[in-house]
Amino acid sequence: MRVIVTRPAAQAAQWVQNLRERGIDALPLPLIDIVAPLDTAPLAQAWSQLPQQRLVVFVSPNAAEQFFAHRPAACGWPDAVMAASTGPGTTQALQRAGVPAPAIIEPAGDAPQFDSEALWARLSARDWSGAAVLVVRGDGGRDWLADTLRGHGAQLSFVAAYRRAAPRFDAAAQALLGDAMARPADHLWFFSSSEAIEHLVQARAGHNWAAARALATHPRIAERARASGFGDVRETRPTLDAVVACIQSITS
Repeated sequence: MRVIVTRPAAQAAQWVQNLRERGIDALPLPLIDIVAPLDTAPLAQAWSQLPQQRLVVFVSPNAAEQFFAHRPAACGWPDAVMAASTGPGTTQALQRAGVPAPAIIEPAGDAPQFDSEALWARLSARDWSGAAVLVVRGDGGRDWLADTLRGHGAQLSFVAAYRRAAPRFDAAAQALLGDAMARPADHLWFFSSSEAIEHLVQARAGHNWAAARALATHPRIAERARASGFGDVRETRPTLDAVVACIQSITS
């Protein structure tokens, strides 16, 4: 059985490598393209004002990677500023970019999910009254954490570090997609984004996904897969060990 990794290209490549090292036949089929924002001036401004923030929230690995891709030359991470991460992938991206580990706040390692709610569990004990908080994200997104911080007195600002776009399938991607649709029992879709599911369904409008199987890293994503017609949808924590265990349970 082939596992189809649908994350954006950079993360898909890493997941494919990790899964293959565990003996799993995995192939990338990115269902979200990550592209630069139309206007990068807000990113330059965000970097210039970075020392004034108490906290910078990075909503995903892409948010971290794209924010640092626009870092001015010789600009380091300010000592007094904390970086908030929604999960291990984002934390790794921040550390690769040079953010010191002690400056990073992330969900507990045993959190049921790596999401905004799990991150808030680590932030909630702090006093956010009057604190300047910058949220780094794509073009839009879920505002639950921002609304929660604002409700506790934080002064919120936002910057879009990238845009999400529908995928452009090359010949290899078209072939993999066609094979997966023709032989659903031999493939497992690995989803970490509801938007990826939407792009897939839109790209093949009218296709019946009832025979297809999917693995989702969050209940909201699993719900979207079921609503899209996937007949067998499993949920897993988004760690490598949990994903591998779930895949093995399906194939055993």
